[in-house]
Amino acid sequence: MTETARAALITGGTGRVGSTIAARLEAEGFVVLAAGRRDGDITRPDEARALVENAVEELGGLDLLVNAASAGFEPRPVEEVSEEDWDAALDSTAKGTFFVTQAAVPHLRASSLGLVVMIEDVGAFMPWPSFGPHCAAKAAQAMLTRVFARALAPDIRVCGIAPGPVAVEPGQEERRAAETLLGRIGSPDDIAGAVVYLVGAGYVTGSTLFVDGGRSLT
Repeated sequence: MTETARAALITGGTGRVGSTIAARLEAEGFVVLAAGRRDGDITRPDEARALVENAVEELGGLDLLVNAASAGFEPRPVEEVSEEDWDAALDSTAKGTFFVTQAAVPHLRASSLGLVVMIEDVGAFMPWPSFGPHCAAKAAQAMLTRVFARALAPDIRVCGIAPGPVAVEPGQEERRAAETLLGRIGSPDDIAGAVVYLVGAGYVTGSTLFVDGGRSLT
């Protein structure tokens, strides 16, 4: 890593949102490790720690952690949710977020930036009966935004971004657009832009930025 480059680790970095964030950060001068499942199972604390250490070694340090890994977004009535469904959602989104962030703390404290961004979801704040485990997992992650912000201040800022419909399946655009106040869907680029904003927003911590076209108000 050069003297001027800043280093970012993105979990879930191979997904549509994560990869877009990675590309935008690289365009902003960051060196980036966009981690996917091949880089380790973050639901296992030892592998979460290993991922962080590998990122620090590869990038030469760590200035920014983006927790974008998530799983278990499958529609299912609450009566049909299995333990496997529950674990898939909670383990990657809540457990993984916790242990990756925990492992990153000493490295972020050594940085002049020292920022964690949680990619939450409007589902953390809205009860969607068909997505119970997902809503619970994202609500837990949103609380971790606040818990870590208090625990790690003033050395490390911790912020959340709650996307609305930005990574919509083909054929679902019109229906999902109608759910928003703006009458249109967003894109992963909107989330990447929000991450860049938080990088420069040095007086923001412990809060969630909604990038949802007003979805949370419908």
